[in-house]
Amino acid sequence: MSTVAVILAAGLGTRMKSRLPKVLHPILGDPSLLWVLRALPAGLGGAVVVLHHGKQQVVAALETWQQAGLLPCPVSIVDQGEPLGTGHALQVCIPELDRLGTTRVAILCGDVPLTSAATVSHLCEAEALLLAMDLSSPGTYGRVIQHQDGRLMGLVEAKDATAEQLEVRRVNGGAYALPWPALRRALMGLTNHNAQKEYYLTDAVAALAQEIPVTVEVCDPEELAGMNSRQDQVALQAAAQHRIQQHWMTEGVSFLHPDSTLVGPRVILQRDVLLEPGVRIEGSVQIGEGCRIGQGTVISDSSLGEGVEVRPYSIIEHARVGTGSKVGPFARLREGTDLAEGVHIGNFVETKKAKLHRGAKANHLTYLGDTEIGEGTNIGAGVITCNYDGLNKHRTTIGRNVFVGSDTQLVAPVVIGDGALIGAGSTITMDVPADALTLSRAPQTIREGGASRLRSRQKKGTALS
Repeated sequence: MSTVAVILAAGLGTRMKSRLPKVLHPILGDPSLLWVLRALPAGLGGAVVVLHHGKQQVVAALETWQQAGLLPCPVSIVDQGEPLGTGHALQVCIPELDRLGTTRVAILCGDVPLTSAATVSHLCEAEALLLAMDLSSPGTYGRVIQHQDGRLMGLVEAKDATAEQLEVRRVNGGAYALPWPALRRALMGLTNHNAQKEYYLTDAVAALAQEIPVTVEVCDPEELAGMNSRQDQVALQAAAQHRIQQHWMTEGVSFLHPDSTLVGPRVILQRDVLLEPGVRIEGSVQIGEGCRIGQGTVISDSSLGEGVEVRPYSIIEHARVGTGSKVGPFARLREGTDLAEGVHIGNFVETKKAKLHRGAKANHLTYLGDTEIGEGTNIGAGVITCNYDGLNKHRTTIGRNVFVGSDTQLVAPVVIGDGALIGAGSTITMDVPADALTLSRAPQTIREGGASRLRSRQKKGTALS
């Protein structure tokens, strides 16, 4: 039996009031559609994503996720064209589902991000199942009408419901598992004789339920809540954050102020990690045991070894930080930064494509780009690797146990040998041999009493010779 997931993602999302397709709006840094796809079990026969509005943006995102290995199964795309309802969205999938040899479909919505992987797996294993919610105020949700034994009798959209049907509190969650041959037949018989003049998937499901028994299971409403507005997005993010924080606190992670701390779904935290207020961690991040992440720090797509201390208001993106290193405060580690064990990156230091070996230090006001720095080397305050000539980037290589004095400019490409000492205020344009002392300064001139003479001449508007 081949189960294929169909993800409905063609909607415009008018209430979001955005040029970004609704399914690409993020929850804790990951787009809603990625949450849905990531919940799919790996053994599926594939997933079909139905698109239309913002198709190019969504396809580009899918390609990026595929390259990053974030998709659990092959994904194909079907363009719905003019959107004529959810039933129409499934109708346009018929050729693709037939091509995939589908025997059962699991239907999910791309704007319902918090359906758990366990729930989705259960759905994909069911013969014929509808997931529902019990709501105290059902509002515009479609109502679930059941037989006395609980089987599905019918589904009614709120706009088409009678007053009696509107009293029903059990509503359609929009997630189904259905045998494809029976659903295919029901889709072919759909009409748009309803208030919205659309082809309803719910009509096809109701018709199928007259042919075979469809089970109704009630889920936690959080798992089936949709993102139709900015307010929904906020509520979903809060629910996701609570879920994630509860998990990590159970695993031994401390949140000093959970309400201000955001941790994404692909973040992995080891025990005794401590997160101070205002921390945001998103993307693919691994943080080792015993790390302390300072207030206001932002970390994305990076890994930190054990015992790393990140001091407040630092930014770490696409970087690796080795065990026992110290970063910040107010440091920025950009893409390609690779810090070995025990490296110190201090306040107002920026790195990019920089590899620092064990024990290297850059504690103050420094830019290190396109560089490799050897073990035990000390980089003084105000040092700059001048890596860009206006057209191309060039590398700076600094050996072991080098001392680079403050306010030094290293004009790449340049190589500094092991044990060299660069005097403060130097501009280095040539390679420096190992163990060499190198200075590059203008001679210092002293004129006794010159300060008074200068002030006097300044008052008179004459120059000092």
